[in-house]
Amino acid sequence: MFDKEVYIARRQTLVSLMAATAPEGKRGIAAFLGNVDAPAQYKANGYKFRQDSTWLYYFGIAEPRFAAILDLDAGTATLYSDDYEIDDIIWTGPMPSVASLAERVGIAASAPYAAFDEAVMAAQVQERPVHIIPPSRYYNTLKMKTLGLTEPSVALIRAIVSMRLVKEDREIALLDAACDLGQQMHAIGRDAIRVGVVEQDIVGRMEGFALAKGWGVSFPTILTQHGEIFHNHSHDCIIEPGRLMVIDAGVESNEGYASDFTRSYPTSGRFTPKQRDIYTLVYECNEAAFAMIRPGVAYRDVHLSVARRMLEGLKAIGLVEGDVDEMVAAGVAGLFMPHGLGHNMGLDVHDMEDLGEDLVGYGDDQKRSSQLGLGSLRMARRLVPGNVITDEPGIYFIPALIEKWKADGTNAAFVRFDRLKDYYDFGGIRLEDDVLVTADGARRLGPNRLPIAPDDVEAAMKH
Repeated sequence: MFDKEVYIARRQTLVSLMAATAPEGKRGIAAFLGNVDAPAQYKANGYKFRQDSTWLYYFGIAEPRFAAILDLDAGTATLYSDDYEIDDIIWTGPMPSVASLAERVGIAASAPYAAFDEAVMAAQVQERPVHIIPPSRYYNTLKMKTLGLTEPSVALIRAIVSMRLVKEDREIALLDAACDLGQQMHAIGRDAIRVGVVEQDIVGRMEGFALAKGWGVSFPTILTQHGEIFHNHSHDCIIEPGRLMVIDAGVESNEGYASDFTRSYPTSGRFTPKQRDIYTLVYECNEAAFAMIRPGVAYRDVHLSVARRMLEGLKAIGLVEGDVDEMVAAGVAGLFMPHGLGHNMGLDVHDMEDLGEDLVGYGDDQKRSSQLGLGSLRMARRLVPGNVITDEPGIYFIPALIEKWKADGTNAAFVRFDRLKDYYDFGGIRLEDDVLVTADGARRLGPNRLPIAPDDVEAAMKH
């Protein structure tokens, strides 16, 4: 938790931003719900609690069953929750009072949790606008629906996004620390790669470190010899020689900030010639993207530049043919990289995507593409200092996708389907760094960049 002045200033800024959306006296209220405990198998055995990130940003309290209202006309805040009673204290021990927690985050007024519903209904009776953000949990969705609140406020979402997209210095320090932990966790995973080892053993070592040093992982760990499956969370395979191991994993710090790195390793310690060719191309794309990142550049243009560089390399290998600019325009790169180049990162590993991908990742002058790959780009905006984004190009050979394009004749003038059959057992390669946009360019987050150049990767795997 930051000093209370941080939360006071954030809420004041939010109120000021919302003031531009309506005349004084007609701005209404902004209603916020924190998360509640969620049962896994039964009520007494719950999932590990994680507070809502927007709640953390403005209110800082990482405890369940809290709510708050900002009066956008008066500029005041009220915190809602219930003090623990003896039946609770038996299980939890003494807990701070709601009033004391409110004071810690700079809020003078507090009330019982049920009073939140009363305040929202009173505002509706008075025909005051009630602004909400999209609830991401079932309980919050049901509670808002019960109160008749089903339409998120675009004005409130835009105001929140404008603030959270630009990281404060104190946030950048926490992101650097989270990336330090993420880099250490990745090194543990890399050093544990041995032929004959079960993948789950490596995942356990990595996630054990994440729990020992932070809140845990920032998303379910991806560790697989089937890198062509983007979100492969099955870890039951035995490591085989001559394969490629994709490790996409991050740590969430105790303060709630995320890291997200990906590296791809030859399981035998050295790349085969075919693997090295594709790996080097992905590495070059990663470096080229980073070189372009600076204020004023649209990340959509960086994605397209990477697509062009990728297709140039694949053409040199003989997997595609024809004019590269025509291939970029036709979306040929999507066959090999069906995902976007990167996303925002912060209090969530995909920061604020619960608020709506297009509102978070796209400016008013941008529209999401329908092309495979480019259409999955989560961050397309023109970059400004303080943005934190990922740089994660990849090349994958997905047999089912290749066969579908072949059967449909999709981009048949450009794709050498006959040559791609030799890559059906290749898997995939992804290389990802976390990047801060600075005043005059960019820097990678974390103190020690994980080895990424092909020779450096092979050197790091000598053990």
